[in-house]
Amino acid sequence: MGRLFGEPLETPNFSLNRIMAKAGGKGVNLKDKLDGNELDLSLSDLNEIPVKELAALPKATILDLSCNNFISLPSDFCSLTHLVKLDLSKNQLQQLPSDFGRLVNLQHLDLLNNRLVMLPVSFAQLKNLKWLDLKDNPLDPTLAKVAGDCLDEKQCKQAAIRVLQHMKTLQSEHDRERQRRLQAEREMEKKREAEQRAREAQERELRRREKAEEKERRRREYDALRAARQELETQTKKESSEIPKLSSVSHPSQLPRHRRSWFQALLKLLLLIFLCALSTVAVCRVTELQRQSLCISVNALYEDVVTALQSHKIVQNVLHQNSQQ
Repeated sequence: MGRLFGEPLETPNFSLNRIMAKAGGKGVNLKDKLDGNELDLSLSDLNEIPVKELAALPKATILDLSCNNFISLPSDFCSLTHLVKLDLSKNQLQQLPSDFGRLVNLQHLDLLNNRLVMLPVSFAQLKNLKWLDLKDNPLDPTLAKVAGDCLDEKQCKQAAIRVLQHMKTLQSEHDRERQRRLQAEREMEKKREAEQRAREAQERELRRREKAEEKERRRREYDALRAARQELETQTKKESSEIPKLSSVSHPSQLPRHRRSWFQALLKLLLLIFLCALSTVAVCRVTELQRQSLCISVNALYEDVVTALQSHKIVQNVLHQNSQQ
């Protein structure tokens, strides 16, 4: 039967259009579209590229995706490294993937009539590219001048050579800039590490000085305490030596032996108590126990005793001077 007037014209790829538009090509047997090593998906109204299905056909080294609705290529498209000839003309591509250079076997690339402005730096890695068409793209003026026209086979081959050389130059500049950035980052990191080491050294020096000052303070306190103890011992010995003299003046006859023994034991006991007191004062003055409540009381008592002894010494000096006069 004839087709009714006004009925839409069904193209041979109608079912493919509907299914691939819904699920990116799921449920479609691309092998049926394969002719030798060429796979033609042009004029299929595709919005997405069935990368997984294409990857399963490594035999399809020639791929025609022209006249579809692609705005961009999926990130995994560049895994199709078996492609030798690729036609992406008459789509709406605004940019190519940054790793487009992974398609190292590509020899023929048609990007006619898209919306490309620049090419990725990795484009320089397409060392086997022999044919390139970039006409009818809003290219950067420098890139457009380098690419030139592609009106015949010779011009398209020259465009591939010139664009590859241009992209290699850009890649070299990009690599140098990256090296400069890396060098600057390394120098900045070294500077930060040096500053950190300087701060740590300064902190160590500060701690060392604080420890040295604390040690010197404790040494002075210890020397003062030792000098005071020696002075007390000297004074005690002097007073002890004066007692027998006074006793001999008051009692010319010698004391009985048992009284002398008792008197000596008493003196030894007093001396032992005195030395214990001095040891307690030394501990509370020198060690970290000086902050304890007991040591605070002992230190206060020690200062009172030292003051009293100094006063006693002054009185003795005054009396001695008066006696001489």
